[in-house]
Amino acid sequence: MKKTVRNDIILVLILAVSALLLWLCVSLFSPKGAYAVVTVDGAETARYPLSENTEVRIESESGYNILVIKDGKADITEASCPDGLCIDFHSVSKAGETIVCLPNKTVISVVGSESEVDFAQ
Repeated sequence: MKKTVRNDIILVLILAVSALLLWLCVSLFSPKGAYAVVTVDGAETARYPLSENTEVRIESESGYNILVIKDGKADITEASCPDGLCIDFHSVSKAGETIVCLPNKTVISVVGSESEVDFAQ
């Protein structure tokens, strides 16, 4: 019985260390984003450089979101949606990261360059 418990602990430790190393590799080697692409109801409505601090109100048929770009990071700071989950997302700055507001049908995606396409047509 003790051998099984010891083996279980070793397995959990190996999995935890592996997950930590994978997370470190992904976060350290992910490319920095260049633009925050705003998509409302499936259509791209705007593209903002992450290098310029700005605050924008994004309107949709369902409501609004306030997008703040500061210090190379994009964040939703205010929204009209009832659950406010998009406000709780962390700031995004690396290519491939997104913030989603389902009630307002709004997606903020970070892309690495002007010509990079995020969505399949």
